[in-house]
Amino acid sequence: MSIQLLVILVPVLFGMMGFALDLGRMYLIRGELNQAANAMALAAAAQLLGTSASLDNATSAANQSIDNSAGIGNKYNFGSLPLNQTSGILTSTVDPPSFFASVADAASGNAADGTTARHVQINVSADAPLLFWGMLSVGQSRKTPIAGQAIAGISAPLCVACGIEPIIVGPLNASDTTNFGFGDPTAGNLYTFAFECSGTPPPTALAGSTLSYGIVNRYDSANATLDESQQLYRGGAGGLVSSTNANPTGSNVPVGCVGINDAAETIWPSSSPNLCTSAAPVAAVDLLCGIYSRFDNTNPPGACSTNVTDFTDLSAAYLPDTDITTGQSDLYTSYLGNGRRIITVSVVDTLQTAVTGTMTVLGYAQFLVEPNLDGTFLNPGDQNGRFVAMYIGSPAPLKQGYFDDHYALGCSVTSGPGKVVLHQ
Repeated sequence: MSIQLLVILVPVLFGMMGFALDLGRMYLIRGELNQAANAMALAAAAQLLGTSASLDNATSAANQSIDNSAGIGNKYNFGSLPLNQTSGILTSTVDPPSFFASVADAASGNAADGTTARHVQINVSADAPLLFWGMLSVGQSRKTPIAGQAIAGISAPLCVACGIEPIIVGPLNASDTTNFGFGDPTAGNLYTFAFECSGTPPPTALAGSTLSYGIVNRYDSANATLDESQQLYRGGAGGLVSSTNANPTGSNVPVGCVGINDAAETIWPSSSPNLCTSAAPVAAVDLLCGIYSRFDNTNPPGACSTNVTDFTDLSAAYLPDTDITTGQSDLYTSYLGNGRRIITVSVVDTLQTAVTGTMTVLGYAQFLVEPNLDGTFLNPGDQNGRFVAMYIGSPAPLKQGYFDDHYALGCSVTSGPGKVVLHQ
């Protein structure tokens, strides 16, 4: 009797083991496909900048996340098979990204163009191999399709923005809580950013109206790796540098971030304004050298290699924008780049001229740094620290931040830049 029972149970046992193995493998592959779809969606959403070229750039960014030419793209089936493989027993398909103005539109299928797209949907499918089920009639192909999907997009406006440029400006109209008086973001309004100074004559505008700016205090004196010139350069080249050290203003907001309604902001200690007839402080030069890298990081002005410590090694980490030619006569929607020329500045109630004066952050505004009218790039050694930028509103997602009142600053905003978030 025992032998008969064993003869009956052994195939059942092995069948259950085979079933569990197949099922486990399918769950593994589905997880890998979802992970790949998530990566593609996040990469694509980061390129939704509100320009005509956004969809092409987003599609390219999504494809790069599964590109295995360098062996680093997302794979599946225990990380052994590249995605979008159309040959062999097991094949996979990555559908072209779909773009939508809202998450609700993604459900209804209402597509958006590059200027209005804020969300992206990625669909991936691949064959999963069958072992036990392949012995049954329902699995004679010895494989079964598995699908993954992800939707990512731009979040609600941020109360705390991290990794933005350490530039502060005053509002042209404080009662305008959306555009702060900078005008219609689709109008192509140009501003000459000039480092704050006093006396006459004021800085001459290179284009548009003159907008005075300062440098927000994020000097991390305890940073043993980067000196002051390098911190300023990195701030201009890639945004505020994160740190575990305390904010020098005494605020609870981290060093790498700026928070709306934070009333403790001060200007960078070595960036006190000079007379307009004198040269801008070296701090401004270091910052502008970083901004210059967004156009060119191989042929820097002499002021940069002179002032910034280990400039050659540091500059190699910051690549120029993929579009360095779209100029002042072009609207922002014509911009073809990857966002490197977009800067996010903090708007404060009153731009202070003394390091002891405090400022309150009102919000954020984004500008597209422009080449000069003759096609040359900004001059970091300019006496008044001038450069030209176009006001674009807040279309570009930020690297990181909080859209809730994370640091109890009483923030509640309805407009401004968001960050990339995963919806599913």
